[in-house]
Amino acid sequence: MRLASSLLRQERVARVASFAVALLLRAIGATWRIRTQGDDPFAGGSEPAIAALWHRSLLVAAFLLRGRRIAVPVSLSRDGDFTAAVLERLGYPSPPRGSSSRGATGLLRQMIRSRREGLWVGVLPDGPRGPARVAKPGVLAVARATGTPIHPVAMAARPALRFGSWDRTFLPLPFARVRVVYGPPILVPKSTREEALEELRRRLEDELNRLTDGVERELGLAPGANEATSGRGA
Repeated sequence: MRLASSLLRQERVARVASFAVALLLRAIGATWRIRTQGDDPFAGGSEPAIAALWHRSLLVAAFLLRGRRIAVPVSLSRDGDFTAAVLERLGYPSPPRGSSSRGATGLLRQMIRSRREGLWVGVLPDGPRGPARVAKPGVLAVARATGTPIHPVAMAARPALRFGSWDRTFLPLPFARVRVVYGPPILVPKSTREEALEELRRRLEDELNRLTDGVERELGLAPGANEATSGRGA
């Protein structure tokens, strides 16, 4: 009985916290000075696409890409439960659940199904545990199975809080300058052989890092600023 009561309290706390985080993102995000570069694959009338961005950009992307029918995979963990709740409060579809280390096969199937149902797909290819800025191959498998192009997306902000997590997740402060750059699509034909996937994986990783370094320089940040300035504004 005590266990059930404790679990119920935890669930209530999680619901309130997810509401608070979603509300905070909406409030702060409304003040950001956002500038984009490149062709937005999620613009109205565009064909469904896969967006690939580094895990550090999760909070920014959660605000910027809300309301666009994007399925974002979330890990099967307590942290994942909380992230999923926040995303749903921001208007995202119920997310596919799983990760490269747990439930990978089921996650891949869910993502392919989401794409075939007409949803866009957003992937954090270095998540959920890293290493940071190293792409895993799962996004390529989804692109190959569905014939959907992958669009690398890089984000940076100044000033921002930079957390001490493995990926140095950042949260732009009120009225921060936020820059978003959409790279050219990477195509993964259904006929792509396994040995060619590794080359495409490296290409995606290199392009994401190139775009990230470039957008950080634009804001006057040293490339890799998130690794160097955890816990401080910049």
